[in-house]
Amino acid sequence: MAFKSEDDKQAYWRRNISLMIKLLVLWAVVSYGFGILLRDVLDVIPVGGVGLGFWFAQQGSIYVFLFIVFFYAKKMRELDREFGVDD
Repeated sequence: MAFKSEDDKQAYWRRNISLMIKLLVLWAVVSYGFGILLRDVLDVIPVGGVGLGFWFAQQGSIYVFLFIVFFYAKKMRELDREFGVDD
């Protein structure tokens, strides 16, 4: 399938890039922000015997990354259908 017009193609890529930027910012905030910058602040909250900041650095950012992968796939499937470029 192909795009109906050049405007559709540009709109598709604008929305794709916008989604990617938002998700990358989320991942950066969780992994770098929570796991490194705010670690000392979050460590006062215990999670499984360790501080929340340590948990984000070791496990939380990985879980958020996996969520982002599945969320991105779902949103791109919807976007592909909307623009008529799905398989």
